[in-house]
Amino acid sequence: MRSVGVEEELLLVDARSGEPLALSGAVLAAADRSVARQPGDEPQGHAFEKELQEEQLEFATKPVTDLGELLKEITRWRGEAARHAASAGALVAALGTSPLPVRPSLSTGKRYEWVGEQFGLTAQEQLTCGCHVHVSVESDEEGVAVLDRIRPWLPVLTAMSANSPFWQGEDSGYASYRSRVWNRLPSAGPTDLFGSADRYHEQVRAMLDTGVLRDKGMMYFDARLSAAYPTVEVRVADVCLEASTPVLLAALVRGLVETAARAWREGQPPARIGTSLLRLASWRAGRSGLDGPLIDPRTMRATSPAVAVEALHAHVRKALADHGDAERVREGIARLLEHGNGARVQRGLLRTEGTLGAVATRCAEITAGACA
Repeated sequence: MRSVGVEEELLLVDARSGEPLALSGAVLAAADRSVARQPGDEPQGHAFEKELQEEQLEFATKPVTDLGELLKEITRWRGEAARHAASAGALVAALGTSPLPVRPSLSTGKRYEWVGEQFGLTAQEQLTCGCHVHVSVESDEEGVAVLDRIRPWLPVLTAMSANSPFWQGEDSGYASYRSRVWNRLPSAGPTDLFGSADRYHEQVRAMLDTGVLRDKGMMYFDARLSAAYPTVEVRVADVCLEASTPVLLAALVRGLVETAARAWREGQPPARIGTSLLRLASWRAGRSGLDGPLIDPRTMRATSPAVAVEALHAHVRKALADHGDAERVREGIARLLEHGNGARVQRGLLRTEGTLGAVATRCAEITAGACA
């Protein structure tokens, strides 16, 4: 069975005001101090790293095959993040963007300094938190075959995960405004068909040769071959409020990878959908989330969120059953369609709580509450 892992980016916020706090250094120091170093024992590490802005904290789960184990991993590291943030006087919130106005603080280090100089205001404003799903593949050739075949399905994952309706103190009108901000970066977004691993690597080399990008880690495609692991990495999702939602996404992504790999082995060609159409589908998903029309991945025509999500579900159903994930996914989709994604929850909280600061702190409570 293919292994799966998740990376989550979390927002550090003030416990009273909900304003983002540039405290990643202090939180990482607290995590370092918590590492057990008993005499004679091997040091136990933690999963946290800094991100582009000092208002962010990132963690990565270990690769697992069982989704129950993945939920435990996400729950554990969200809980640890909340504990270390509390020691630094902050909360952690699984929010795609800050509801309140913020002037982000670029993290220190040569790579981040390069990003700031190269991308200017785009980098300075880039305080967004995503969720990346890694699924193992047997080879680069299989991985690229997967990338070519999952392209039309990725906007549905954006809609399901959408959790960033507010930007700089205003309702953006989008469910996932993170996806729009992220796509300002020059290498971000959907890709053309590659056709082979050689062509994929040739494209990456050509992009690096332009000098616009510093390294392979800046290939910010919607889905890519990981530069560090033998995985396909799907990068379209907002970080999600509830810990169960990234597990649902991981199940669907693993189902997509397995379904695509089987189609490739059987000689089925990928759908020849133009990248311009995929950009429209991506925009539509970020705008609507689960509260407006989406683009049907099969026809590239407007449809309802329920139809688009069910089309994805049906597309991967056999792989889900083979992985033992069918019931978890069925229940997760039903719950998500009924109760809504994070964008719907945040807008509902604004109506009941009255302020965007309260939205941020309540979302921090939800993030930590999932770890109880």
